[in-house]
Amino acid sequence: MSGAQRLSVNQGVLPLIAMMKTRPAELRLAIATGAAGETLIDAGASVPGSLEAGRLITEICLGGLGTVSIQAASHLPRWPFSLTVRSSQPVVACLGSQYAGWKLTNGDGEDSYFSMGSGPARALAGKEELFKDIVYADRGDVATLVLEAASPPPEKLVRQIAADCDVAPENLVVIFAPTQSLAGSVQIVGRVLEVALHKAHALKFDLSRIVEGMGGAPLSPPHPDLVTAMGRTNDAVIYGGRILLHVTGPAADARSLAEQLPSSTSKDYGTPFAEIFRRSEGDFYKIDPMLFSPAEVAIVALDTGETFRGGAVDPKRVDASLD
Repeated sequence: MSGAQRLSVNQGVLPLIAMMKTRPAELRLAIATGAAGETLIDAGASVPGSLEAGRLITEICLGGLGTVSIQAASHLPRWPFSLTVRSSQPVVACLGSQYAGWKLTNGDGEDSYFSMGSGPARALAGKEELFKDIVYADRGDVATLVLEAASPPPEKLVRQIAADCDVAPENLVVIFAPTQSLAGSVQIVGRVLEVALHKAHALKFDLSRIVEGMGGAPLSPPHPDLVTAMGRTNDAVIYGGRILLHVTGPAADARSLAEQLPSSTSKDYGTPFAEIFRRSEGDFYKIDPMLFSPAEVAIVALDTGETFRGGAVDPKRVDASLD
């Protein structure tokens, strides 16, 4: 992925960050300077946030290497609006930036803080084995981190994050929004393409052969209860998500990927995600990782022009979760 080495996901999001900074009232954001000098953008914790803020955050999560739109869709009659994600650099955008793979912790007991870091800053810190597999790292003096959280990280953790990214704290931007918020629900559903890339990686598919990616899933209505909100956003992808990948190489490999990629291949398929989460006592690691993928997939084998399909959207399960 030599071409990917020249891409900077942290530089790529600077225009999007600038857009958020110039439109806080319109987007219903709160922007402040943290104790370490970092920029904090609250998109849904102490402020209402907005769907547009969620759309921009999703593009930031993708490192500026993807486009995200909210548009009408006809395949789920009760949920006529869908989030669509597209990238011509899907591996770097989704796995090198968007994937929430950086475990961030600070303190113990009531004062503890925990969140999974997403966004471009991951590619500066390079803490995950995943970066060795995709052969990507970023370099630069600015960093942007996105957190699915109701509060920003404490000063000590911020300074550690900045140090891990090798940037000054004042050059770090931290964007946070809880799952229950408008922006939070958008940016989680906006992972419909990312979960497909991550599952392809788990299936040992050669990621360098994935050259284009797009996906869509119904816009999930927020809910004030965390587990319910989490269930809705995940079910929107697991039972209502659709993706299209363009890949090179043997058509047989594309066919195999189409067969294995849908969420229906998981032993947990068919159960509402909120129920699975409660049954797993809130531990994501107890949930079958094969569940985290779109409902319906199409894989185009560029070398032969064939399209292979797998899975199917399940309107009844989408309705049961999102209603």
